[in-house]
Amino acid sequence: MTPLYREFETQAQLDAQYNPAIKLTDPTAPAKHYAVRSAQARASLRCVLDVPYGPTLAETLDIFPADAPNAPVFVFLHGGYWRAFSSKEFSCVALGLQPLGITTVVVNYTLCPFVTLDEITRQVRAAVAWTHHHIADYGGDPARLALGGHSAGAHLTAMCLLTRWAEDYGMPSDPIAAALLVSGIYDIAPLRYSYLQPMIQLDEGLIRRNSPMFGVCPCATPIWVNWGSEETPEFERQASSFLAAWQAAGNAGELSALPDADHYRGIHGFENPASHLSQWLAARLAL
Repeated sequence: MTPLYREFETQAQLDAQYNPAIKLTDPTAPAKHYAVRSAQARASLRCVLDVPYGPTLAETLDIFPADAPNAPVFVFLHGGYWRAFSSKEFSCVALGLQPLGITTVVVNYTLCPFVTLDEITRQVRAAVAWTHHHIADYGGDPARLALGGHSAGAHLTAMCLLTRWAEDYGMPSDPIAAALLVSGIYDIAPLRYSYLQPMIQLDEGLIRRNSPMFGVCPCATPIWVNWGSEETPEFERQASSFLAAWQAAGNAGELSALPDADHYRGIHGFENPASHLSQWLAARLAL
């Protein structure tokens, strides 16, 4: 039998690697955690919600300003395999960052199958550009702007790192001070043969244009690529392969597994100012 992707011959084999919900006792538990903690964040932290950054209704972002002016900024891109969730489920990432003096921006974007990955990538790039140009109005410092994401959001973070910011957006060539990529997929080809295909509708062109593994270029942004220690081997391979491509282009980056974390718990550290995730960001933003 001819493999569908690498050594994987069947959809079931690929789903076992790329569907993180398969092994969960309660598949609804992660979303419940995000929703509860995010409601707590919006209730307890100062926030400005549903700020438009583009022309369509889904192009909004939620801003959680730090208390002090001229604060460093973290832009977060949410996961959900490009076809689930919104910014509102991920207000929780501000819980650990606001006490450290970091302004948090959580980006919303249109989901598949209503748009393609090309359009989602355009939207999140536009959100980063909007933040760079306007975050000073909310007390943020555009010169200290970090970017990060989880799962699909890590993929989109990688796509943003390949952006021609100066040519296309009139920004500095390397406007991102640091990037944090959690449990991402950087070669999206296997997903064409997975349970996700009816929703994300990949074809060869989309795969080629939206697989950041193969488009890495020189970039001054230091990155941390990680995955949960309890995730499947493919998530580890995707992370290590992307970091290798990143470093081969002469870029700075580090790689590690997050201990005691599955795919969903990997970002719980954003809820805790003392976590490795929060402290890594604080250090890179010179706090």
